[in-house]
Amino acid sequence: MSTTKSSSKPNQFVPYTSDLEEELLREMGLNSFGDLIQVIPRDLRLDGGLPLPRGKSEPDIVREMKFTAGRNSTSEQLISFLGGGSYDHFVPEAVSYLSSRAEFSTSYTPYQAEVSQGTLQAIYEYQTMICEITAMEVANASLYDGASAVAEACLLARRVNGRPVVLVSDGLYSEYRMVLETYTRYSPLKVESIPLNSGVTDMDWLRDRNDDDVSAVVIQSPNRLGLMESWREAGRIVSGLPALFVAVGDPISFGMFAPPGECGADVYAGEGQGLGSYVSFGGPYLGLLATRMEYVRKVPGRLVGEAKDIEGKPGFVLALQTREQHIRRDRATSNICTNQGLVALKAAIYLALLGKEGFKKVANLCFQKSHYASRKILEIPGFSLPYGDRFFQEFVVKCPVPVETLLAEGLRKGLLVGTPVKDDSHLLMIAVTEQRSKEDIDSLVSFLKGNK
Repeated sequence: MSTTKSSSKPNQFVPYTSDLEEELLREMGLNSFGDLIQVIPRDLRLDGGLPLPRGKSEPDIVREMKFTAGRNSTSEQLISFLGGGSYDHFVPEAVSYLSSRAEFSTSYTPYQAEVSQGTLQAIYEYQTMICEITAMEVANASLYDGASAVAEACLLARRVNGRPVVLVSDGLYSEYRMVLETYTRYSPLKVESIPLNSGVTDMDWLRDRNDDDVSAVVIQSPNRLGLMESWREAGRIVSGLPALFVAVGDPISFGMFAPPGECGADVYAGEGQGLGSYVSFGGPYLGLLATRMEYVRKVPGRLVGEAKDIEGKPGFVLALQTREQHIRRDRATSNICTNQGLVALKAAIYLALLGKEGFKKVANLCFQKSHYASRKILEIPGFSLPYGDRFFQEFVVKCPVPVETLLAEGLRKGLLVGTPVKDDSHLLMIAVTEQRSKEDIDSLVSFLKGNK
């Protein structure tokens, strides 16, 4: 971020001057732009503008930027075993082609919603498919990403029961936990941790702790170590209590394992990047949220419903839109979900193309290939699986050498060997999707053999 001060002269393209900036800062009680952005780490700020060479033409600058961007390595150039919440699944070409049609890519929020029947139908189909794969009763029209979906799920629980505590499994991605804590920092909600036992949520601890002050219990499966949690047991523990069970999970895994709606979950939250979107430098992602019909009026964002006109013809309507743009701000449940419509559309196209059998096949391929990889790695002396093989598509390996060494050496060999696990410098998380061939996996195994 640049900290350069604005020009005092009017700009043809940017109607923003230093005089206006000073007025805005004065109104906010701040002395400088630096005061406004002090929460941003100093090493991420630029003093004096972008460090571009002076005297260069626009074509020269474009060339320079392309050269710099070309120094990045992508998952298309390398063999990727990266995971940790973002996965290199195959995306059929039709997904990009159909979603980039002008009638979709140029559409913004339908403020006169009912005249945008195509957009509403696309959202309706998306909601329906999310309900089908999660076995939940109602899904909203999407959120920003998995992390915001988890936070919104907890706020939904608070609106339902008014309790003050959210119990969060230590198996939840740390990034999701940070977003949740940011959301709840100035709310009555207090976030507490549920410890892990051998890599999975300690259900005995949860059984003892669950009390009347708990608003929501949040458990991710597969969790941040790749392990499948016992959602059914969690559902049994939470059932009958005021608390809501918030199940967080990879939607692809529902092609093989019981979805949250069959395990007693009250709310499902998850990341939908794997449903038709590429791994792309951190986004855009897609927040999935679904729940039971009894909580429909507490759902954040928008819901599209099917209706009939006076002649009995079917159509689609914005049935609920509890955003601050549509109702009084103090009664709004959320102010987000506008700009993820295109990513949600990709998810709907992806699921429609795969169908039920294709969806199951993708899940099965991920499972079979990742377990083949784990078995081959276990044959290498010095490597082990400290948390066992109760995983879906990624697993933790204990390595005889520091993970950072493997990451650096792998990159030189064209391999993204995995994701470091913060708990231990010798723990490596390896994700294997349907994209990885047997030759890819064997290359990884050979690499690890040579670097033990």
